[in-house]
Amino acid sequence: MKRFSIHLPSFAVLCLGLAAGARAQDADLAKKLSNPVADLISLPVQSNYDFGIGPGDGTKWTTNIQPVIPISLNENWNLISRTVLPVIDQEGIAPGGSNDESGLGDLVQSFFFSPKDPKHFIWGIGPAFLIPTATDSLLGSEKWGAGPTGVILKQDGPWSYGALANHLWDFAGDDSRGAVNATYLQPFVSYTTSKATTFTLNAESTYDWQANQWVIPVNFVVSQLVKIGGQPVSIFAGARYYVEAPDQGPEWGLRLGFTFLFPKS
Repeated sequence: MKRFSIHLPSFAVLCLGLAAGARAQDADLAKKLSNPVADLISLPVQSNYDFGIGPGDGTKWTTNIQPVIPISLNENWNLISRTVLPVIDQEGIAPGGSNDESGLGDLVQSFFFSPKDPKHFIWGIGPAFLIPTATDSLLGSEKWGAGPTGVILKQDGPWSYGALANHLWDFAGDDSRGAVNATYLQPFVSYTTSKATTFTLNAESTYDWQANQWVIPVNFVVSQLVKIGGQPVSIFAGARYYVEAPDQGPEWGLRLGFTFLFPKS
């Protein structure tokens, strides 16, 4: 009778090769998260906790629910839907208001038309919309808005770098509220290791053309791709510092959250 045997060195090499392949796939998946127009369904839940706001050093907790859904239009183009719905809880900020306000903020919906096979740079362009979904007048603009949005980036080895931008003007809503005329600019750079750890530095800059005022938080975030029951999840945490803010604006903050990824099988 023949006996079944395993040649341990060869078996170990095979296991190491499979593990290395799995790590490479995880690193590639983690790197896709640095691409705002990647052909990848994802659900980021991003929480930001800002300190030192207003005369009473108030705090603001903003949890952004940000589903990203790519839609194949044809063999050459994707349409990428990116939604940002903030859930806000703030305390000691609004003058003349209650001490604590919580609820939904205004939704921003963006659509990017992006080529499936870009030659040198990855890019996307399309419209963005401001939708007054705030459940409290102190948490939103009470305005409808629209404008252009775009993103351009380069991914070179473990590095990803580029910028995302939009501009929104209001076209309807409560006439007693201030006009919306704001530019958002987010330059970013990230580095993804072979173990699917990503280090990201970005500046989420907003310029209010009505008030002639910049708000510029700089974020440093570390994320790690893990699998929970086979489900890929990116867990992230970091800090932010406001290099520019209005008087009595926030001084610094924390960021943490997770992203569910749904790669194509």
